[in-house]
Amino acid sequence: MIVVVAAYFVLATNSAFWSGMRAAGTLSESDAWVVVLCAALAIFALHALLLVVLIPRAVAKPALTLLLLAAAGVSYFSKKYSVYIDPSMIRNVLRTDTTEAGELLTLDLGVSLLLFGALPSLLVWLVRIHVRPLRMALMRRLLFAFSMIVLTAASLFVAFDDLSPLMRNHPSLRYMIAPGNVLVATTKVLAERARAPEGPRQVVGADARLQGHTASTKPHFLVIVVGETARAQNWGLNGYGRQTTPQLARLDVVNYKDVSACGSNTEVSVPCMFSSTGRRRYDQQLISNSDSLLHVLERAAVRTLWRDNQTGCKGVCDGLPFQSYRKPPKNPMCNDEACRDAVMLQGLHDAIDDNPGDVVVVLHQIGNHGPSYYKRYGDEFRRFLPDCREADLKRCSREQIVNAYDNAILATDDFLAKAIRMLAQDASHDTALIYLSDHGESLGENNIYLHGFPYAIAPDTQIKVPMVAWLSPGMIASTGIDMRCVRARADQPASHDNLFHSVLGLMQVTTAVYEPALDLFGSCATPRPQVSVGLPAGQGNDLNAPEPDGEPL
Repeated sequence: MIVVVAAYFVLATNSAFWSGMRAAGTLSESDAWVVVLCAALAIFALHALLLVVLIPRAVAKPALTLLLLAAAGVSYFSKKYSVYIDPSMIRNVLRTDTTEAGELLTLDLGVSLLLFGALPSLLVWLVRIHVRPLRMALMRRLLFAFSMIVLTAASLFVAFDDLSPLMRNHPSLRYMIAPGNVLVATTKVLAERARAPEGPRQVVGADARLQGHTASTKPHFLVIVVGETARAQNWGLNGYGRQTTPQLARLDVVNYKDVSACGSNTEVSVPCMFSSTGRRRYDQQLISNSDSLLHVLERAAVRTLWRDNQTGCKGVCDGLPFQSYRKPPKNPMCNDEACRDAVMLQGLHDAIDDNPGDVVVVLHQIGNHGPSYYKRYGDEFRRFLPDCREADLKRCSREQIVNAYDNAILATDDFLAKAIRMLAQDASHDTALIYLSDHGESLGENNIYLHGFPYAIAPDTQIKVPMVAWLSPGMIASTGIDMRCVRARADQPASHDNLFHSVLGLMQVTTAVYEPALDLFGSCATPRPQVSVGLPAGQGNDLNAPEPDGEPL
């Protein structure tokens, strides 16, 4: 049964891999049939080896059923959107929620799961497995495993001169071999979790203190907007052929044109951008088990609040005030599935009014989350037509997909403009706003859609993201920042690594983990008197307020 299932995987669920080989030019060679045969035999033998080692007879049928369904699903998404399966993608799958997953459940996916997953599984359940004595069963299994190792080695040896440069020059192919990619990636993720250290978070910035505040200084109020799936290439302020940011263009914002994300998906990028290590010293386990920027701010008596219209803060705000709109409240900005991002602005100032000190609020957008881009904006933003009104992007032309995506950016532009106007009217605080997207998106370039490519091979469309900063006159004056200098700095490359240190500098928090070279504002600020403010832990307003009631500001 394992032999038949492994052969089925090669023939039926790896069309994306074979298409990738064809695109790489391998099949145009005179000896292409030898390369294809050897690759097929190697894939067959490796899957058979994995199955015979990992699956005992007692659970063979349910385990093979799960693998057949997984292979059918992976094959569908690989062909449809050029999705690659690596540990990062598996983490995304494990962290997704029903609303997010529901947008991917299309009729075509159901048909694919039925034909290539459910029907073969039915045949598996019709097979009668003979029970043999334990010693004989073990010997047969060991002999079979050894023969598969030999077959793999022999196949790779015969076609080594062709397969070696192919896999080296096109590393994405290794993530297309299903369901081996699922087995390997899932095993790595489970191993990571098993090795994850237990106990409290690693303390970061234990010496964090407010510095530079005086009795006459207004408290600071910073809003950090974490965008979702907005890419730099379609950002109007970056010189895109369409003006997708008309309102921001009329405001006095600083636009950063060359910004690199920490990852190609939310699961990596959000924890990374709020960490002290960032991409330059990336360690997934260390980041997940360490204090984030928000924990450091709280330690310095800067109160924080995370408002979420997405799938959570990914550990960044653990133990800190958090409000979610994922379960839509009764509000005209919400339907049964989700809310528009603007709902996060309602009642925002009420949540911080009673706090006597500095405040940092994070607004986590649904933004341009795909594939249902059309759900991210109302009719007032349907400027670029015709727009794709489908979750199945392959049913739309590329022009329709781009139109829907650009309309969603118009909605983000409106959301940011409203937030800035709200902050500009605040007479009780010196205010500022920083916006940056978590990652970008592929819109059909080279037949690639969505995001989540392994970082080493991810296209710029998934890595380059927009970033904008706005500072009120009061914030500029209180921090001594020269905005001409800031605008000149904005022409240089930046990344998610800058957020942690730029926020500490802007909020005038001193700590040994602060790196001035990564502060986008630090080199443009006038040194101020060294006045430290250390409030006892817990002093200030409790931002762990109940869910907002949806009333206007």
